[in-house]
Amino acid sequence: MRQLRGRERPMLGFTDNPAPTLQAEREHRHHAVVEQVIADSKASALAHLPSGHFHANAAWLPLSAMTYNLLRATGALTSAFHAKATTSTLRTHLVRIPARIARSARRITLHLPHNWPWQHAGTHRFDTAHDPPGPA
Repeated sequence: MRQLRGRERPMLGFTDNPAPTLQAEREHRHHAVVEQVIADSKASALAHLPSGHFHANAAWLPLSAMTYNLLRATGALTSAFHAKATTSTLRTHLVRIPARIARSARRITLHLPHNWPWQHAGTHRFDTAHDPPGPA
């Protein structure tokens, strides 16, 4: 840190990062996103690490990454709320569904419980995943 001379005053800020303001803010937001991903992962599959067995740890790590990515993709397909929700919320709202899938006349039907709070989101996700692709 340089010495101040005479009437010079130090710049007050929240960081000692010499980067311009916009770049520092972008880096800060990126860091916050990474921290949230780590916290989400520690609250789910990475809670099993370290297990004390190298091969078990080696298996849990890619499984947790795949699970996290699939949950994020499912949330993005479902609704704007679920696109930003934590993984525990996604598991509660979208994975642990007391539902039944039936097939009849080459059609797939999803039977959800009555008055289920996330029925519209679950139905939208199901229809998005099972509808035939649109024209190119």
